[in-house]
Amino acid sequence: LSFTWSGVNLPSHRYTDKGTMVNQVQRVDGSWQTSKSDSSGASNSGESSKESSRCSTPLLDADRSDRLREKMRKRMESGDPWFSLEFFPPRTASGAVNLISRFDRMGSGGPLFIDITWHPAGDPGSNKETSSMMIASTAVNYCGLESVLHLTCSNQSQETITGYLTKAKQLGLKNIMALRGDPLGTDWEDEEEGFNYATDLVKHIRSEFDDYFDICVAGYPTGHPEAQSYAEDLQHLKEKVDAGADFIITQLFFRADTFLKFLRDCRAIGITVPILPGVFPIQGYQSLRQLVKLSKLEVPEEIMEVIEPIKDNDAAIRSYGIHQAVEMCRVLLDSGAVPGLHFYTLNREVATTEVLRQLGLWIEDPRRPLPWATSANPKRKVEDVRPIFWASRPKSYIYRTQDWDDFPNGRWGNSSSPAFGELNDYYLFYLKSKSSKDALLKMWGEELTSETSVFEVFTSYITAQVNRGGHKVMCLPWNDDALATETNLLKDELEKVNRRGVLTINSQPNINGKPSSDPIAGWGPAGGYVFQKAYLEFFTSSENVTALLKVLKKYEPRVNYHIVNVQGHNMTNAQDMQPNAVTWGIFPGREIVQPTVVDPVSFMYWKDEAFALWIEQWAKLYEDESPSRMIIKYIHDNYFLVNLVDNDFPLDSCLWQVLDDMFELLDAPPEVVGDGALAPVALASKLGNETTFRRRFIN
Repeated sequence: LSFTWSGVNLPSHRYTDKGTMVNQVQRVDGSWQTSKSDSSGASNSGESSKESSRCSTPLLDADRSDRLREKMRKRMESGDPWFSLEFFPPRTASGAVNLISRFDRMGSGGPLFIDITWHPAGDPGSNKETSSMMIASTAVNYCGLESVLHLTCSNQSQETITGYLTKAKQLGLKNIMALRGDPLGTDWEDEEEGFNYATDLVKHIRSEFDDYFDICVAGYPTGHPEAQSYAEDLQHLKEKVDAGADFIITQLFFRADTFLKFLRDCRAIGITVPILPGVFPIQGYQSLRQLVKLSKLEVPEEIMEVIEPIKDNDAAIRSYGIHQAVEMCRVLLDSGAVPGLHFYTLNREVATTEVLRQLGLWIEDPRRPLPWATSANPKRKVEDVRPIFWASRPKSYIYRTQDWDDFPNGRWGNSSSPAFGELNDYYLFYLKSKSSKDALLKMWGEELTSETSVFEVFTSYITAQVNRGGHKVMCLPWNDDALATETNLLKDELEKVNRRGVLTINSQPNINGKPSSDPIAGWGPAGGYVFQKAYLEFFTSSENVTALLKVLKKYEPRVNYHIVNVQGHNMTNAQDMQPNAVTWGIFPGREIVQPTVVDPVSFMYWKDEAFALWIEQWAKLYEDESPSRMIIKYIHDNYFLVNLVDNDFPLDSCLWQVLDDMFELLDAPPEVVGDGALAPVALASKLGNETTFRRRFIN
């Protein structure tokens, strides 16, 4: 069974002005195909993007296009309770890296949204990696989380606030929590050129930005501490809603009855928007005291009687806090009046996660709308196709395509020059490894002695076994997480080839019609079936490539390949540089969806990043000119990056046999290898003289 994916050019305005680019690709018959792109990105071959561009595939997950208030409405109508999570910006760059990792972990449980607090003293609207604006933007764009950005009136002019809102909109943020904020000193001082009340901020947002933002405001179950009375504070809350607020999140409280009374009182005066209770699982004595001081609340006597005797035992307090929060939340949910719960996490995850698990709200394995991590930026809501190469680096892909005006929908298309942005800063906090330099050295080797040392690192990662130093290898430069569940299906084969210097960085098994609900391979709506072609991507030596090219002749046209080195010399049998769909799904009442492709042109952009990671993430761990650094640099300079696709997905994958044949040829007498293939010396001559390095460091 074969498929022809007659794709289309990507819209020309998606390309940046990079000047003329020439792609020169050597075919298996030795001929060369050249395609040029002018500075507008328009190719001199293929259909016009205006004539052939399509956006016809319905969204797999309608929620991706829904506003937050719409998502709430649908959940309330279905009786499906939700939870949301609050975080605050960290103080340090390393704290930002850790927080983004926490977003990924806690996001897997299925929060409806998260919110990020605003700290006027921390330059919250700047581009600093620790700012509220950047943390919220990262959560939306790179973690795929619906996010609410806090914004306060404190010490800010109307012009400044408008600027922050404009910036938030440009970054893809679409939800704001409008707050007066705390005074910078003891008492509130009027902002002559700004706003003194959250109501005025809500009115300003609606006046300047119409209905673009969904707006949340704060409610106080026992009344705001500065209000003249509880009743007066309720009227102020109604004014905020009447000004245009869409929902309310309350201050924390400790008794379910406190919130339920507040909810009834709000409804009695005509407040009809969703009201979410703010839940604080007690996690420690000092954090409780600090939060109570800031919120000016009193802890009920029955809680203090339990906590005081154990105030020096954090584990005991956390255990009690989980129990107290679970019991209170059960009362709230059982009331039938509470559609969702909002948790103040204090940037911690253990207690909140445990509360959610006990309540049955934590979704251990939420169904993936697509086989790759989606972004929550509204301009990417139609995106449903990506190249497979960034499967383990989705944040990098999003970063490199952030300036696109349109995103592939339905088909990737015959793109002759997609405008991938440069990736020069590998240390952006949302792209940086979660592991410290010391941890990486322990995993990847504090001292490398040969290429074999590198092979062993890859093998330890694949097998999840300890390395020579007794440390588990939990990540590689191309994948900052442990091996994916799907990849575990290939573990035995991957282990064998990595031991022999086929250093795999991406793979997927062939799948022929598994249900979309399959816990390992499934994605998309229920009732569908998913399909995959076997795919393998790896670095390997020029000697191996010489043998591989000879072997691959036997497997055409079943196997497509693309082989390239760091200088850009590349060999492929991809027909007319067309993309090859390697993942697709069939769902009730929908067109076939093909979310993952192997695109020869995009592969050349990925090649630059994939090779650079050897240096940026690995070699730079070592001193200049050290043997360890030179070994990694040698691999970077001399190895090839290879991808293989087995097109006959209904059959057992032949890719492992391809590699077995390659190894068999390598193990044969030298004259057999040289017969009819590019001889090792000829191939190596393209890469420079290897002798000196090998004599000094490898042999």
